[in-house]
Amino acid sequence: MDLWSRKDNVTDKRRTNHEGRSGVNLVGQSDEDQGIDNGICTIASAGVDSEGRQSATVCGLDQHEETFTVDEALEAIGFGKFQWKMSVVTGLSWVADAMEMMILSILAPQLHCEWKLPGYQVALITSVVFAGMGIGSPLWGNVSDTYGRKTGLTMSICWALTYGVLSSLAPVYGWLLFLRGLVGFGIGGVPQSVTLYSEFLPVKSRGTYIMLIAVFWAIGSVFEVLLALLIMPTLGWRWLLFFSSLPMAVFLCLCHWLPESARFHLLTGKTGKAMDTLARIAKDNGKPMPKGKLVGNQQNERGRINDLFTPQYRKTTLLLWFIWFANAFSYYGIVLLTTELFQAGPLCTAIQGAKIEASCSLECKYLTSSDYKDILWTTLAEFPGILLIVFAIDRIGRKKSLALCFFMFSLCILPLFACIGRLSVTICIFIARAFISAGFQVAFVYTPEVYPTETRALAMGTSSAVSRVGALITPFVAQVMLRQSVSATLSFYLIFCLLGGVASLLLPIETLGRGLQESCLDQEAEQQTATTKQTNKTAHSSNQR
Repeated sequence: MDLWSRKDNVTDKRRTNHEGRSGVNLVGQSDEDQGIDNGICTIASAGVDSEGRQSATVCGLDQHEETFTVDEALEAIGFGKFQWKMSVVTGLSWVADAMEMMILSILAPQLHCEWKLPGYQVALITSVVFAGMGIGSPLWGNVSDTYGRKTGLTMSICWALTYGVLSSLAPVYGWLLFLRGLVGFGIGGVPQSVTLYSEFLPVKSRGTYIMLIAVFWAIGSVFEVLLALLIMPTLGWRWLLFFSSLPMAVFLCLCHWLPESARFHLLTGKTGKAMDTLARIAKDNGKPMPKGKLVGNQQNERGRINDLFTPQYRKTTLLLWFIWFANAFSYYGIVLLTTELFQAGPLCTAIQGAKIEASCSLECKYLTSSDYKDILWTTLAEFPGILLIVFAIDRIGRKKSLALCFFMFSLCILPLFACIGRLSVTICIFIARAFISAGFQVAFVYTPEVYPTETRALAMGTSSAVSRVGALITPFVAQVMLRQSVSATLSFYLIFCLLGGVASLLLPIETLGRGLQESCLDQEAEQQTATTKQTNKTAHSSNQR
């Protein structure tokens, strides 16, 4: 499947009605879907957008006929019972993802002792999962843009469940690496749940609503620590791997309820299915559907990598990729550092000696109940982090919220350079994890908002893939480099987060209060409208002078 060079086939329809919306160009149904009795005529002279893609103007709607878009329908229907149910179902995939991630910091010290593994092999157990996620994320994103968000999400969870259960039966280290890598490949598709969920939300307070499923990530992380506290001392790590896969099984039992995105149906020319989905939402929420015909964009070719690098998105894509990288590098770094620093004993000794001495494999340390309790406390930090960002994201905007989280994380890392006790370390890690987990969730809000429907899932997939590169590298910093130099290790996280904060402020688009774009043509039209307004304003000022 060539993601780079396929040619677009775009149909452009002009929406007109009695409210004077005739100046907006929209892409609608194909001639076959619309039917000849609606009087469609296709003008032979096609327009060409900035990337050389052709669009044909289609006419035929009655000049006084009412029309509405998906955004307008969702605004009219509002947030209600349907979205609450969808929050729970898509949230289950986040519970599963969080548990699979949290288990890495618990599994590593156990296998280090049980299988007598050296440090680099322990780090590989974590890195191979992120490598699989890095490969899987863009592929699942392309599947979601091509065949549907629900299809991509369901297939990825089914894949992860299969190999998650099999990894609990791994007989030797090599098999465990292979199977955990395949689990990571499946987990790479979980971010598509945010893509699907965001496309059912009204514009107002969309950021707050997306943070609802972020709560499920925190629940999954806490649940995994509690599960480990109960299972590890008695049944062992194999049963922990098995039970950690169960939320994925529950999701698959419930996913038949999930509808496909109305935006995706409209983009693929299936207006009837899009209307059925919107009618279902309206019925669940007890609200009437808007009157008139549903109009929108039809895009026959979707999910192309080069669409992320068009002039209007190039800077955004590159900055977002670095932000996702820095977020994952720092978030999973602080998760792994929690275990490593608690096992190392007094931080004062480690810093004064400039390193944590590697213990002999025969003298390795299993996690104690005290360790699990401290890990639980730092994991609970994700809840206040989410509450903080829910308050900020729709008030100061996405860009400033991202920057705030990065800079506050850096500030909390600074005390760890000093000689402080275990309680102080726990408090610093608690606050740092609260902010970096909140920043990660803001990235999940911003990314689907800034890209159009035709590339939204691919943008999420590629951003997630880049983040997994950071997550893949961080075990070698938090688990290997830490044993050589605590200060150098902390410096890595400090610098990347400072750069992440700067990158956040440099993002060219603020999406607060902005509707989801259906096509890159919408973005160009929006830019042209802004340019025209600015030109008119300048001309008006000149005339006044």
